[in-house]
Amino acid sequence: MNTLVIVLISAICLASAYVLYGRFLAKKWGIDPKAKTPAVVHADGQDYVPTDGWTVFSHQFSSIAGAGPVTGAIQAAVFGWVPVLLWILIGGVFFGAVTDFGALYVSVKNDGKSMGLLIEKYIGRLGRKLFLVFCWLFTWLVIAAFADMVAGTFNAYQTVDGVTSLSEAAKTNGAAGTISLLFIVFAMLFGVLQTRLHFTGWKETVLGLACTVAALALGMMAPITAGKEAWTYITFIYIFFAAVLPMWLLKQPRDIMTTYMFIGMIAGAVLGLFVAHPSMNLPMYTGFHNEKLGDMFPILFVTVACGAVSGFHSLVSSGTSSKTVANEKDMLKVGYGAMVLESLLAVLALCVAGAAAGADGTPAAGTPFQIFSSGVAGFFQMFGVPMYIAQCFMTMCVSALALTSLDAVARIGRMSLQELFSVDDMEHAEGWRKFICNKYVSTLLTLFFGFVLTRIGYSNIWPLFGSANQLLSALVLVTLCVFMKVTGRSNKMLFPPLAIMLCVTTTALVQRTKALVTAFASGSATFMVEGLQLIIAILLMLLGLIIVVNSLRAYFTSRHNSEKTAPAAAS
Repeated sequence: MNTLVIVLISAICLASAYVLYGRFLAKKWGIDPKAKTPAVVHADGQDYVPTDGWTVFSHQFSSIAGAGPVTGAIQAAVFGWVPVLLWILIGGVFFGAVTDFGALYVSVKNDGKSMGLLIEKYIGRLGRKLFLVFCWLFTWLVIAAFADMVAGTFNAYQTVDGVTSLSEAAKTNGAAGTISLLFIVFAMLFGVLQTRLHFTGWKETVLGLACTVAALALGMMAPITAGKEAWTYITFIYIFFAAVLPMWLLKQPRDIMTTYMFIGMIAGAVLGLFVAHPSMNLPMYTGFHNEKLGDMFPILFVTVACGAVSGFHSLVSSGTSSKTVANEKDMLKVGYGAMVLESLLAVLALCVAGAAAGADGTPAAGTPFQIFSSGVAGFFQMFGVPMYIAQCFMTMCVSALALTSLDAVARIGRMSLQELFSVDDMEHAEGWRKFICNKYVSTLLTLFFGFVLTRIGYSNIWPLFGSANQLLSALVLVTLCVFMKVTGRSNKMLFPPLAIMLCVTTTALVQRTKALVTAFASGSATFMVEGLQLIIAILLMLLGLIIVVNSLRAYFTSRHNSEKTAPAAAS
């Protein structure tokens, strides 16, 4: 089948869903453009920053569009491209976008509270404590998986038969690494100029594009040759500053610049597919069982996470985006719109992988990142872009997918730990509590455990990350159900995704735990790989089970419309 047809049909489906279903949800739940948002009421120049709607959209999209849409869609294609495509479209429209929009909505309606505080309000204090522990553990997995991907992308060396040497892609990878470092410098320059000169509209766009192009041009001229270990340390140093610096200084301007790159990447992929219109060479369906990954249920649904539904997105929606939305009317495009655009990115990744596969259906060699990067770089070359520039641009794009998620998840991990140990009167709190809640200390603690898990490698972490990610989405959906019920809003559209995700994640975690126990029984397991995974898997299952039980009890004991709703809310 022609990949262009697949992309066009998907784009029409996703755009129609935004216009029809997204607006239906907004009308059903109630949007008040005249209401003062938390960003306006609590503006502090740090976390609460009233921001233009499209800038918040850029932040949301670049934060959630991490490695997941590319990695998940290409990995799951071993089951065939049709099951993957159907899950991306159905999951994105009725699961992911609903969850993201709902998490943003409930947070904005509750003074910008994070999901942990929202659970305390609607589920109970125990539920909140357990959820924050769950979130903190989850951020370790995200940090470890994505940091390992980034360091591997910038790595200039390869090891073959025990011999380490420069790889063929050393110059390209090194240039991408330099570009990423310059991105930080130019993002901070962009943030300062934007804040001091109050640039908006076309002026903001021109300044952002100029900084983006400058980082790309200078980075390609001075590639840094370093190994994966060195890049791992550099990545964690960057994550630390991204987690503690004010949003306006680094996170938001970097997100805007990254979005420009993503637009160029997506445009290149779409135009390449339009001009070349290659065939989808991957098989439509290969069977329910795969020797490497396992059974399609539940593996497909936890492997394709960020392109369909992801609990991590809800942490971004309630943790950072809700504190920057300046007007409630922007919530639809930020929450629902960013998710359906990410679904389109996942479809593009699937089509690029399908075009790169052999005529006999044999998948292209390399990691999902390498397959996607080389495929789109080839499209750019068709339009006359020099090979080196195309490869540098695409290598930076795919690494930026992970880096932007790392920006957000490190901040969310820090805030989860702070919320876990904070009390109402922090001024008179115990010394140890103040120490842990210090933003620098809480960030270092979060990053330390993430760094330890990088020793496992992203390929080993990914199955556990996918299961935890989808369980997190189920926990968020339970909370949304309670909020909608007590505020008199409709919640029926949340029941199907909630039930399905609970079944998927429970099955996946049980299967993963069973496989790890079997590995220990056979004597092939090590503590640093299978051991750490087993400990975290058991903790996630126990925490998830207790939270779900508490949440369902709160739902069935709560009374309909017991909390006053906003005038604009529809019942």
